[in-house]
Amino acid sequence: MKTVRTSFAKAARKQPPAAAARSAVFTASALAVLCLLTLGACSDMSRTQQRTLSGAAIGAGVGTVGTVMTGGCVSCGAAIGAGVGAGAGYAIDKMEK
Repeated sequence: MKTVRTSFAKAARKQPPAAAARSAVFTASALAVLCLLTLGACSDMSRTQQRTLSGAAIGAGVGTVGTVMTGGCVSCGAAIGAGVGAGAGYAIDKMEK
């Protein structure tokens, strides 16, 4: 990992200041557009679909962190967490109705 950071630092130092500023503005703009598109994608979903999706996202995050901390298969933990989270989000929505 040290060589990657060193290479990135060297590449960043070689860029002229104007190019580095343009790169930062482009990155910030792309991130803003991505966030807006992501938030807009949920506008036509029902409440059940939104809760199921948010449960899956939270479950995937928790599953990933859990397997990273324990040294297991990260993609397996994310998939299992997403499945459990989606099921929990769906069940909670149905219980509240």
